[in-house]
Amino acid sequence: MIYSAENIFKYCPKCGEQNFLLLPKEGAFRCGACKFCYYLNAAAAVAALIVDENKNLLVVERGREPAKGMLDLPGGFVDIGERAEDALQREIREELNLEIKQFSLLTTFPNDYPYGDMLYFTLDLAFVCQVRDFSKIRTADDVSGYQFIPLHEIDLDLFGFESVKKIIEYFKNSSTLQVS
Repeated sequence: MIYSAENIFKYCPKCGEQNFLLLPKEGAFRCGACKFCYYLNAAAAVAALIVDENKNLLVVERGREPAKGMLDLPGGFVDIGERAEDALQREIREELNLEIKQFSLLTTFPNDYPYGDMLYFTLDLAFVCQVRDFSKIRTADDVSGYQFIPLHEIDLDLFGFESVKKIIEYFKNSSTLQVS
């Protein structure tokens, strides 16, 4: 994707002028009117790879845009001032009512996250997680459903984000497969 002021910003967030230009070598935008400079930085997001005792991956169905109705890994954005580890536990509790007993960082992948008329850049941190108990699982927050899929049957075309597809592929090919 080619990034420009048109698909990221239409107006300068400081003065409101439309003369907000991308400076690709600097990774920033500069306003031609007030000279305000905005650097593009990625927002942190977490994704959980939770596998049951039969080596089935827990995936969720997105209940909201972007990618509504597509599959995803449970997780979400890290709040300002929040540690990624705390965001992981919070998101899994909010989305699925599950408590994580153990987790470890597996990998990270960048992602483009279109929301509304804006394009956000994220760095998705993927954690392999073990949960205490699946018996209280239920969907809430922005999740409309969940399922357990055998790793060898996962169709990556059903997932809404490229980073999640890469995370799952990386997980399937790694030797760090852990079960709950």
